[in-house]
Amino acid sequence: MTASRHRLCDVVLDDSIGRSTPDVEHERAVAIFDLIEENSFRPSSHDGGPYRLTLSLIDSKLVLEITSEAGEPVATHILSLTPFRRIVKDYFMICESYYQAIRSATPSQIEAIDMGRRGIHNEGSQTLMDRLSGKVEMDFDTARRLFTLVCVLYWRG
Repeated sequence: MTASRHRLCDVVLDDSIGRSTPDVEHERAVAIFDLIEENSFRPSSHDGGPYRLTLSLIDSKLVLEITSEAGEPVATHILSLTPFRRIVKDYFMICESYYQAIRSATPSQIEAIDMGRRGIHNEGSQTLMDRLSGKVEMDFDTARRLFTLVCVLYWRG
């Protein structure tokens, strides 16, 4: 894939996502920045990127609306969030353990918890790639960044 064309140039959270605390809004902004900064993203059977991605929530489903950089519609995909609920819940639990461990655990304990955290994050990233298979081509690092954004959508602060 040619990185300059097969990428996201913008990611927007639609009003259906709702706003949250300043901390959560900051985390969302960082997740979007990281995703835009480095990604590989190509809707299947479309070769005219870069792309804009608008995320919204409708009836507990994640809607990914993809347009060209100029705003022409490319594709819309609707994903049930059900397959992500357990993963996100587990991810938040292990992140909480990680932040607690940083204060009092040994380096080897912190490292073990962090390995678990990364493993759950990888599981969520792979689930996202699987759910978008045949719809959007992306590399694993892009799926990781997009999964981070999905997690931040759940986070209420």
